[in-house]
Amino acid sequence: MKKVITMVSLCSVLLFGASIKQPIDVLTADGGVTDMIHTQTKLYVSTKSSCVDIFDLKTRKKLSKIVLPKIKDFMGDEVDAKVYSVDILGDELMMLALANHGYRVVYSYKDGKLGTLLPISKKLYIAKAKFIDKDTLILGLLSNDIISYDIKSGKENWRVQASQSKFSNFVLNEDKTKIVVADESGNLQMIDTKTGKHLKTFSGENLDNVFQLAFKNGIIATAGKDRRVVIYNTKTDSSYYKTSGFFIYSVGLSPSAKLLGYSSDENNNVTVMKLSTKSKIGVYGGNTMTISNILFIGQHNMFISSDDTKINYYKIK
Repeated sequence: MKKVITMVSLCSVLLFGASIKQPIDVLTADGGVTDMIHTQTKLYVSTKSSCVDIFDLKTRKKLSKIVLPKIKDFMGDEVDAKVYSVDILGDELMMLALANHGYRVVYSYKDGKLGTLLPISKKLYIAKAKFIDKDTLILGLLSNDIISYDIKSGKENWRVQASQSKFSNFVLNEDKTKIVVADESGNLQMIDTKTGKHLKTFSGENLDNVFQLAFKNGIIATAGKDRRVVIYNTKTDSSYYKTSGFFIYSVGLSPSAKLLGYSSDENNNVTVMKLSTKSKIGVYGGNTMTISNILFIGQHNMFISSDDTKINYYKIK
């Protein structure tokens, strides 16, 4: 009888494992991956190891890397500087990195030269930074202050505190006119990026910390500690959520927002679903550590990164 039960259990495991789609290619970064963006031809990957790796989007081969200055820890030893976020505008790359004493620096890379967009002398604890335009950065501080920063003058255009809760993440819409901010409360705040004016609060769906956000084509998706992935439709002013059996650390949307991907279990698998029908397309595995990014390239391709150096590439069918 024990043999029969063992065989049934083994078959169940094999069948379940076979249903999880594996990557068709694996890219290797120089450190644990913190952020990913892409252009039409390249993938830019920020890491915990004082560098940003650049890959060819088509061949998925590493082209080069940008090395940032190391920092000194509290013992005075030289260590890698974590790069928190990366962005690109035109031919200029922006990189938010850890500096000495816990402060942050925003570097630029253009025409093969490394420069500074925001220096350590500002003494800011920035968790995330992105371009608004060539003259403006949007900054999310650990205090949950959101700052519009003028690069040329080195001054703030405006500063608002999104809420009293600790900052988690922010995301911009496609034309960068709106920023949506998530924090430990589970509520989301939408702010006008030109004026800093509060536009809307999204509440009542996530009951705890929202780790990450995605915002495409009027759809906002959240990754929640409460094991909920929430979908807000800003066009219809409606929302719903799907539950998972584990913390949802990461979420991503395809450019059209037809597809949603979210980390869905303790094995670091990612579930992809079709939003129009709320139906599951597939489960994508092969990730060994906590998911950090889910990046769709169109409707049929997806990169998944984690705290590991590996970036998995999948075809969505």
